[in-house]
Amino acid sequence: MKILVTGTAGFIGFHLAKRLIARGDEVVGIDSINSYYDVNLKYSRLKQTGVNQGSIEYGIPVVSNQHPNYTFIKLNLEDREGINKLFEEHRFQRVCNLAAQAGVRYSLENPMAYADSNIVGFINILEACRHNGVEHLAYASSSSVYGLNETMPFSTCHNVDHPISLYAASKKSNELMAHTYSYLFGLPTTGLRFFTVYGPWGRPDMALFLFTKAILENKPIDVFNNGDMQRDFTYIDDIVEGLIRVIDNAPAKDSTWSGAKPNPSSSVAPYKIYNIGNSSPVKLMDFIDAIENALGRKAQKNYMPLQAGDVPSTWADVEDLWGKLAFRPNTSIELGVAQFVAWYKQYYGVE
Repeated sequence: MKILVTGTAGFIGFHLAKRLIARGDEVVGIDSINSYYDVNLKYSRLKQTGVNQGSIEYGIPVVSNQHPNYTFIKLNLEDREGINKLFEEHRFQRVCNLAAQAGVRYSLENPMAYADSNIVGFINILEACRHNGVEHLAYASSSSVYGLNETMPFSTCHNVDHPISLYAASKKSNELMAHTYSYLFGLPTTGLRFFTVYGPWGRPDMALFLFTKAILENKPIDVFNNGDMQRDFTYIDDIVEGLIRVIDNAPAKDSTWSGAKPNPSSSVAPYKIYNIGNSSPVKLMDFIDAIENALGRKAQKNYMPLQAGDVPSTWADVEDLWGKLAFRPNTSIELGVAQFVAWYKQYYGVE
């Protein structure tokens, strides 16, 4: 198929593009390459797919020097004219929107970045899909949409009307906007609520990256909520496998759906929401133990209160993912952390 993947200089988009390229799809990747975190890591990811930094100019297609079926374009989601031109020229069959301004804590300081990329950018993608015959739009949502919900495990049937960060609110808005386009224009859309994705080539603002770097530099790590936290950590390979299955399976209208007892995860429109998580929450202190074991070093711990916008626990109910797509993430935290540490040491040249 001909597939657009947004955010291919980013963590998940990079890995997804590699998988799609390898299986023979014609892939176009776009990314703004913004400075939210180290752009050198983003350019290094692009280099892995045959796109060199020196060949990149805004709006100009670069064909991979390794994969003739991969083209990269530096482009902002907010660039309506640029996005429209892209869709008109390429006539994509499927679109996977992973580009977004990420980070819960950063949204407390830079709210407009989230409005620009996650809301304005997403409506540009929806409009372009609508007007250019796209067969299916898959997009990244987030476990953060569960907000103040305390019912565990988090289910896509639960209410998510109480987000506690602008990042979460922007992701919930994407789900609402997607449903509107599915209902009004028949555009099949699927949202994936990611649960704490980690692995090689991961984001430097995430705990695994921060903890590994600090421990290797003999610096203390910040342990929030005094360590009384747990996360449903999900390994990158599992995330990509879930994305592939979603992209290949556009949702149909749910004939059993009722407005009297509405299921938030489906609709009379071709619309679907899935959780994708390991469904096996890990205590923060056990997570730190796994990092220490992989590094062969102990961490200096600086215990801190819970941060604004953060939640103490996440846990994904993935029965729907299993039932509809026969997939359940299952990579253990020990294996996943070891894979990340091996990559980190190789990439940064540390012992």
